[in-house]
Formats: sequence, C-alpha cells, structure tokens
Amino acid sequence: MSQMTFELPPIDLMRRAFAAKDPAYDGMFFVAVRTTGVFCRPVCRAKPPRAENIEFFATADDAVRSGYRACKLCRPLEAAGARPPLVARLLELVETSPSHRVTGEDLREMGIDPSTARRQFRAWIGTSFAAHQRARRLGAAVSEIRAGRSATFAGVGAGFQSDSAFRDAVERTFGLSTSCVAGATVLTSAWLATPLGNMLAVAHDEGIVLLDFADRATLEPTIAKLRARFAAQATHAVIVPGEHRHLTGLATELAEYFAGARRTFTVPVSPAGTDFERRAWDALRAIPFGQTRSYGQQAAAMGDAKAVRAVGRANGRNTINILIPCHRVIAASGDLTGYGGGLARKQWLLRHEQRIAANSRHFG
Repeated sequence: MSQMTFELPPIDLMRRAFAAKDPAYDGMFFVAVRTTGVFCRPVCRAKPPRAENIEFFATADDAVRSGYRACKLCRPLEAAGARPPLVARLLELVETSPSHRVTGEDLREMGIDPSTARRQFRAWIGTSFAAHQRARRLGAAVSEIRAGRSATFAGVGAGFQSDSAFRDAVERTFGLSTSCVAGATVLTSAWLATPLGNMLAVAHDEGIVLLDFADRATLEPTIAKLRARFAAQATHAVIVPGEHRHLTGLATELAEYFAGARRTFTVPVSPAGTDFERRAWDALRAIPFGQTRSYGQQAAAMGDAKAVRAVGRANGRNTINILIPCHRVIAASGDLTGYGGGLARKQWLLRHEQRIAANSRHFG
C-alpha cells in the first residue's frame, strides 16, 4: 500500500482559491476575518476583506473555538454543498407535478420572490428554473411516447399548447424527432448536493452511467460522449431530469459515505468503455477503502505491469467518480496526480477515507 501524509492547502493556494471563490475548495478550509469576527466558506460572496485581516481554519469548529461567528450569507455551519431550502422547494414543486409549469405568478402567490428563485436556482443547479421545468415536462412526455401514446397526446399532457410547439421542443432539446424518441434510451439525471459541491448523476435501468462534479469544464464533452456511446450501439439517448430508483439509492449511499457511515456502494454502475478500460475500472473498485495504489501497482494487478500509461488514460476516462474510485491512485512517489474533480477534492476524499479507516482500527 502506498503511504501518504495530508496537509491543508498552502496559504498562497488558499488565498487564490478564496479570491476566485473556487467551488472546488468549498469544505476544504474556512476563512475568518479578524476585523469583523466572522468566518466564511471559501466561496462566500461577501465583500472580500483585506489579506492581512484573514486567517484560515481546517474546520468550522476550529473557527468557532477561536471566537469567530458564522457568516449569515454563506452559512459555514451548514454542510458544504447543502442545497438552499428555496432551491429544494422549487425542485419539489416540479417533481410533485412535472406537467405543470410553475410561473412567476405562482411563486408570488406562495410568497416567493421570482427573481430570487431564479437566481438561487441557477447558482445551485447550473441551469434556469424555466429550462429545468421544460426538460422535466419533456421527460414525462417522452415516457408517454415510449409507452405507446401518440406525440399529440404526450404533448398535451406535458402542458404544450400545440402539437407543433411540442415537436419543436423535442427536436431542440434532444436533437431527435418525436418518432425517433419512441425508440430512444431514456437516461434520468439528478443534481446531488455533497460536501465537495454539486454532482450530476445520470442513470438508466442497468445502473449509474455518470457521476461527476457539476463545476467541471469538461462536463459537457463528457455528456456528449455518453450520448455517442448509445449512438454507437445503433440507438439514441435522451437525458431528462427526474426520479429513478438508482438515483434515489445513490443519493442515500453518497450521504452515508460523506457522513463516514459507508465504505462500499451497492448501487449498480454501468460504465461505458473498452474491455481494457473496464478492467482498469474493476481494478480501481478492488482498491480497499482507506488505501491507495500507484499506477504501476494497478497495472500489475491487471496482469500487465508495463501498461502504466494505458492505465492512466483509462482512469482519466472514468465518468463515475467516487463509486469507481480513481481518486485512490497516486504517483509511485506518493504525490497526488491528476484528478478530473481537482487535486483539492482528491486530497479531501483520500483524507476522509483514511481517517475513517484509522478510527475503525482504533476503536475496533
């Protein structure tokens, strides 16, 4: 087993992350302001303090014990990545009645300011509330078409005022005609809040096909490759927001993992890759919780110690983060190496797992 020691990010790196409001560092450290007595998350949108007036803490508890109080804007005492109650309420509204379009007037009648709702929803989900509703309505309509209903019936049920408007919406959103949608594979997506930021999860009946950090610049190409996988199999795929049993199970197991109560995942995965890539990903899943391997060790475990570069490429193509734990592979020197979600997240995940494993040994 490779051995590692962990430290918080260097001071200059934390200063840069705080100045950039980098979401990859949310939960990694906390920033306290001596002149105000307040401490914040690295992503806090409050007016930035002078550099000489700040100090850093590893945990919110450390900041509180040093006499600082929590910022009311970024709420550092709440779990990092926790979804604002307003966003959670908006998502619930959509899921309660997917075919109903929630208007600004509807929101005002519920005592919700529409502009605040739109701003918070986009900030946390990454798309507009209107676009999310439209995609959800289209997803419900696609299910009707696949069940044998006519496109006209599905469009009316989804709240579209005309058959042409529905068909245009389907083609704009999925790049497919309503006749092609009938034979498409439906992939269901959901945004999951974690201490390391929002993650996008996508699943179908065989399991999870994507779990990635939502702030990654490479997320759109990853989704495009996912669609191409199905196109290569002479079928089409449509990705729609909604509920799926595998996503529900994933949300529960991820929460348990981050709480330190779960080491292994039972939710099925369905990764797309070559035979070699699948073997590499199986080798990743065989690395015990709380341990790491070098790329050479992973290659040797696969029966080809010389395939180090190929193993590195295969790990980089993994689209199911955490469940297929590519974060457990490091350089032979013990240094951290590339990770799609960022080295700060990789360090956090390894430290999280090693602490839990160490505590289990201590108390076991």
